[in-house]
Amino acid sequence: MKKLTFENLTNIFLKNFFQGLLIIGPIGLTIFVIWYVISSIDNIIPSVAREIPGLVFISTLLATAILGYLGNKFVVGRFFVDAIDRILERTPGIKHIYSPTKDVMSSFVGDKKKFSDPVWVKTNENPEIWRIGFLTQKEMADVDKHNFVAVYLPHSYAISGWVIITEEKNIKPVIGMTAATAMKFAVSGGVAGFHSDENIFKAPE
Repeated sequence: MKKLTFENLTNIFLKNFFQGLLIIGPIGLTIFVIWYVISSIDNIIPSVAREIPGLVFISTLLATAILGYLGNKFVVGRFFVDAIDRILERTPGIKHIYSPTKDVMSSFVGDKKKFSDPVWVKTNENPEIWRIGFLTQKEMADVDKHNFVAVYLPHSYAISGWVIITEEKNIKPVIGMTAATAMKFAVSGGVAGFHSDENIFKAPE
């Protein structure tokens, strides 16, 4: 039996401590973010939040869902939504905030999601380097870039990214991954596996 020394005990403690962080860290951060979002929305009307915690948050969710339903399913609702959209799109100053925000949000949610076509992009010839991205423009002829395409490359562990314009020959479709799995793989820095329920990272023994 190996003799336990102070150094061995310290190593065992640190190993298990960091293993515990791997377990509790993501759970704790997720709970904190959810609680922060709920609290922030709930405190829009502090008097109601004090009386019935969570009511403002639930009401906001329901109102947003109802607005989305009315705006898509009914002619009158669609008319008002389009009218407001046109006004905001043409209002000086406001349009520079509204338009980019609408474009970004519509890229991730709704019926016109833009990040739905994952591709491999060759970013270096020698040595050969490929990155995973999302095809956002299949042709750039309107800006005199014939046979070029636009690809969005998400950053790892961030909600940001950047766009490159590259020749069509430098991209290949991603086979074996859905768009959601490809985004997860890219944002996780490659830690997430090639299937939605697979994780190729394992804590050291």
